[in-house]
Amino acid sequence: MTTANLDPDPLTAMRLLLVEDDRDAAEYLRKAFREAGHVVDHAADGEEGLALALDGKYDVMVVDRMLPARDGLSLVAELRGRGHTTPVLILSALGQVDDRVQGLRAGGDDYLPKPYAFTELLARVEALSRRGVSQAADTVYKVADLELDRLAHRVTRSGREIPLQPREFRLLEYLLRHAGQVVTRTMLLENVWDYHFDPQTNVIDVHVSRLRSKIDKGFEVPLIHTVRGAGYMVRAGLA
Repeated sequence: MTTANLDPDPLTAMRLLLVEDDRDAAEYLRKAFREAGHVVDHAADGEEGLALALDGKYDVMVVDRMLPARDGLSLVAELRGRGHTTPVLILSALGQVDDRVQGLRAGGDDYLPKPYAFTELLARVEALSRRGVSQAADTVYKVADLELDRLAHRVTRSGREIPLQPREFRLLEYLLRHAGQVVTRTMLLENVWDYHFDPQTNVIDVHVSRLRSKIDKGFEVPLIHTVRGAGYMVRAGLA
């Protein structure tokens, strides 16, 4: 590794949060990311990482799975439950398929088993940063009198606030992001549940039914429609 100390370019530098309790690994990654031109904040345990994540605005978080005080999956799940959408890459010595699936279900956007090459880690972080920028372009989605504010983590219809569970919020956000388009079961499994396989359950139907009862019940015009044999669609008026 080169020892050059490059100043970050404000036009291209990412602001990263590294949550890693291994001192040597943390120092290595901090140095490597900085030499790649990025700004790095470091937390040595899960509680400190959560506090920094809630207080700061980061392009990407790199979180070790096994942490003192609060483990990495719990940290990520807590952030997602509070509506934070910062992309997260999880690092772990646990690399089996079930381990990766568990990490993605907790709210991680990517999962890299140890040992890894820094060049691959950097490429994955850069890819997550680009994804985060594109997803952050719209912070408010609106269809008819239904409005979802991603930053405030708030949903209203006709000015009335509608409380949603974290998974319901992610489901509605994804449907609104594709308003007027058919959203398939596979799209929902991969982008809302982070499944890259079909678990052959009715989990989607159950959540859509619950969401529809909160969004459409009591209102004259339904907005969440079932497109028979295809999926679901959010739009004003009849499907």
